[in-house]
Amino acid sequence: MVEVLVEGVAGVGRTAGAVTLTAVTKTYPASDVLLLAGLGVTDVGENRDQEAAPKAAEVRAAGVGLRWHYIGQLQRNKARSVAAYADVVESVDSERLAAALNKAAANRERPLDVLIQVSIDEDPERGGAAGDDLWRISDAVASSDGLRLCGLMAVAPLGWEPDRAFARLAELRSRLVAAHPGATTLSAGMSGDLEAAIRHGATHVRIGTSLLGMRNLLR
Repeated sequence: MVEVLVEGVAGVGRTAGAVTLTAVTKTYPASDVLLLAGLGVTDVGENRDQEAAPKAAEVRAAGVGLRWHYIGQLQRNKARSVAAYADVVESVDSERLAAALNKAAANRERPLDVLIQVSIDEDPERGGAAGDDLWRISDAVASSDGLRLCGLMAVAPLGWEPDRAFARLAELRSRLVAAHPGATTLSAGMSGDLEAAIRHGATHVRIGTSLLGMRNLLR
């Protein structure tokens, strides 16, 4: 997978350091996270607070510092817990969630980094911000004392060609950066479509299966 990532970056004329691999470690134990850290992984992603919180604590107790990304749908009542260990929340899709995270981040030493999750196809069933909501949420995050607006995150919709999906996302990122010049992060692309995401400017790709294999969902 590292080789594929490097090839995908080189193929569009970008340097190897331009794209960060976020290892998605949901359902895998802290021991696997520590193994990945030993291999040079610096960023990990989790999507369930009840699993991520103790895992992050165990990894930190082992003396290993990683950058923790919360990438799953987040309920407001979990904001305080997530803000205690996450470095980045990639799934902010409402002003109410942004407000809850801002309140939860009040006691942090530094602001909590935030990505706005985008609904590329604007399907309300899939989650993510769409239309004017995207710009209202981004402005709300940018004006929050406890949050730092870093950019956008999205998943290519089912039935869409990845290049079409990520080209649309790149357009939205350009509009966001015009309003908020520091919000340059673009988290897009997973094991099956990372090359297309990189072609369209992804700065982070979220890789799970290709690193750790098929998950046992009964764990």
